[in-house]
Amino acid sequence: METWVLITIAAAFLQNVRSAMQKHLKGVMGTTGATFVRFGFGLPFAFLYLFLLWQVAGRPLPVPNGTFFLWAVVGGVAQIAATFLLVHLFSFRNFAVGTAYSRTEPAQAALCGLIFLGEKASQGTLVAIAISVVGVMLISVARTTLSARTLVTSVFSRTAGIGLLSGTFFGLSAVAYRSASLALAPSLPAPDYMMQASYTLGFVILLQTVVMLIWIVLRERDELPRIAAAWKPAFVVGFVGASASFGWFMAMTLQQAAVVKVVAQVEMLFTFASSFFIFREWINRLELLGCLLIVLGVVMLVLI
Repeated sequence: METWVLITIAAAFLQNVRSAMQKHLKGVMGTTGATFVRFGFGLPFAFLYLFLLWQVAGRPLPVPNGTFFLWAVVGGVAQIAATFLLVHLFSFRNFAVGTAYSRTEPAQAALCGLIFLGEKASQGTLVAIAISVVGVMLISVARTTLSARTLVTSVFSRTAGIGLLSGTFFGLSAVAYRSASLALAPSLPAPDYMMQASYTLGFVILLQTVVMLIWIVLRERDELPRIAAAWKPAFVVGFVGASASFGWFMAMTLQQAAVVKVVAQVEMLFTFASSFFIFREWINRLELLGCLLIVLGVVMLVLI
């Protein structure tokens, strides 16, 4: 199995752990605070990874250029926008379809890769992406009472539009991170995907921390004491989140973002495994079918 596949699966597992921890933090702070923890408390660990590669492993630091800064900023801002839109979906009563559309991220990443980087996907890759996207969308609407009529109505609703836009920004951020990381390669003696990923992660997470901190200070200052009071679990979230992001960035340096994002859907399988084996929650037929389609899409990509 290729290195990027193993890294992606590990990153998906860590992201599942991070999401569970953030859900816990939601009980003691607001959405903005729980989101900030992912970046602010992950920043020290992102810099630690970079320091270890540079000083301990003796790998040379890359020299950033204009292309790097452009794509890193685009990726960082796009990810914040995508997360904001996804969280905004929870204010709607019937957000299931919107959430499903946000999961079209792999397909939209493929489109962004084609538009901005000229990356082309084989027919087999496109089929695998489509299969996995359908699987995730099935899971997203599996526990709703949508009828054929309401489903058609929901497809063209404001909620669906917000979800689709969220997926667009997620796809754009993934392609932007890959572009930023690849832009560092010419400044190194030889391509080093770990150093390129670590340097990109350090810059992006610093940018996101500063942007979110400014927002909290100006608009939601009451979140600051709640964040400070929960610093212990927040550091755990920061460590796991930074580690997962490091994995995503390495994988997307080695492989097209759209392909990585399809394999990343195995996170849904980890979620269902936890739900079934730990919390003893049953999985219905649509959820099971969605899981099978995700697995089929991932297996196709690995075998292509």
